[in-house]
Amino acid sequence: MATKTQDFTAIFKDFADAFPVDTKAMEEQFKSQSLLAEKMSAVALDAAGKSAEQSAKWTQDTIAKLEAMSKAKTEPSDYAKAVTDFASATAESAAEHMSAFAEIAKKVQTQTMELVLAAGKDMSEDMAAAAKKATTEVTAAAKKATAAK
Repeated sequence: MATKTQDFTAIFKDFADAFPVDTKAMEEQFKSQSLLAEKMSAVALDAAGKSAEQSAKWTQDTIAKLEAMSKAKTEPSDYAKAVTDFASATAESAAEHMSAFAEIAKKVQTQTMELVLAAGKDMSEDMAAAAKKATTEVTAAAKKATAAK
């Protein structure tokens, strides 16, 4: 009694044909991810540039204060006053510059959240469209398979 071996290749081919892969959707997703990465990079690079500018400004301010403090004085008490003035000015400057850095960080955080929320909305819309398309295709394939029997 000979039994015919089932052709699994045909079964898998039929299965794959019933669930086609939409490469266009993958390409669109890749483009979306690339655009998001580009926007996120722009935010990060802008923040890095502003931080570098702020650091340079802080350094220049500190150097200017050091120049004033390092000048020769006529009275010994003037040296103590110069050090006190330098320390006071440096503390004030530090507060100003740290506030500027905080503003940069706050802007980065705001821009990042806006990008993430926009990307999430876009992805939700894309997923809904893809799910609807897949449902339509699977329903059509099921009807076709049922009709073929």
